[in-house]
Amino acid sequence: MAKTIQPDTLIRSQRQREAPDTVVVNCSDCGTSDVIRDPIRGEVICTSCGLVLDSHMVDQGPEWRAFTSEERDRRARTGAPIDFTRHDKGLSTTIDWRDRDANGRKLAPGLRAQIYRLRKWQIRTRVHSSIDRNLARAMSELDRITSQLSVPRPVKEASAILYRRTVERHLIRGRSIEAMIAACVYAGCRLRQVPRTLDEIAHHSRINRKELGRCYRLLLRKLDMRVPISQPSDFVPRFAQALELSSRVQRRAIDILNKAKAKGITAGKDPTGLAAATLYIASIQEGERRTQREIAAVARVTEVTVRNRYKEMVRVLQLQVEI
Repeated sequence: MAKTIQPDTLIRSQRQREAPDTVVVNCSDCGTSDVIRDPIRGEVICTSCGLVLDSHMVDQGPEWRAFTSEERDRRARTGAPIDFTRHDKGLSTTIDWRDRDANGRKLAPGLRAQIYRLRKWQIRTRVHSSIDRNLARAMSELDRITSQLSVPRPVKEASAILYRRTVERHLIRGRSIEAMIAACVYAGCRLRQVPRTLDEIAHHSRINRKELGRCYRLLLRKLDMRVPISQPSDFVPRFAQALELSSRVQRRAIDILNKAKAKGITAGKDPTGLAAATLYIASIQEGERRTQREIAAVARVTEVTVRNRYKEMVRVLQLQVEI
C-alpha cells in the first residue's frame, strides 16, 4: 500500500522543474526530486519509488475552460480587488435602490417591500461596530479631501492604509477623525512624493495648521515612518502651471535650484519659498515676468519670503537679473 505524507508538504511537478526560482523538494522515501502531479486523481507521486506525496488535492482553478483572453474575461466570475479606501474594503454586497430586477423590470409591490427590509438590515450589518462607523466616516472625509486636492489614486490608497494602522494602534482615541485623516493624507503625499504643503491640507480639511502638524508628528513617532524630504524642484512644475509659465522657465528654475543646492543655501529653508524665488528669477531671465505678489499667492508664502530668498540667491550665485 502506498504511503502518504501531510497535505501541506511542498511539492514540485515536472512542469515546474524547469523554473529556476522553484524550491526543489525531494521525496521523503528515496530522496529524488522526480515527482509528477496527476490532476485526474488529485495526487502527487514520486516516479522513482511510487510514493504518494499528497492526495485528495483540490483544484484551485475554475471549472470552465477558455481558449482566448476575451473568453477568459467573459467567463470570469471574480469580483473587484480589495479597495482600502472603502471602510469594508469593497467586499460587502450592496443592494440597489432602483427596485428593479436583472432585466430592468420593476419589482412587484410585495417583493419590493421585502427588498426594502433586506436593504435596511444589510446597511445596518455593514456598519455594526464602532470601528466600522469610524472607518466609514473617515473614508468619506478622505474622498472629500483627496477630491479637492486632486491627488492621484496611489496617494489616496496610502492615506487609507495609514489611517487603518492608526485605528489598529488606537491612536485615534481622543483626537478628531478629520485631523487624523488630514495628517494621513499629508503623510501619503510625502511618501508618494506628491508636492502638497501643510497649509493646503489644512485649508481643505478645515483643521488649523497647528493641530494638523501635531497629528502628523504623532504618526511619524508612533508608526515609525521614514518620509522623504520635500524638494523645492517638486513644486516648480505645479507653481509654473498655475502661473502659466513656459517649460523654459521651469528648466531655468530647476537649474538655479541645483546650483543653489550645490552651494548649500537651500538647507533648512522652506521648499515652497525656494521654488517661488527661483520661479521669480527664471521668469525675469526668460522674459515672462511675474510679480512677487502673484508668485507668493500661488505658493502660499509671503512676499517677504520670496524677496529674501531671491536676494540671497542673486547674491550667492551672482545671477544677472534686470529688475
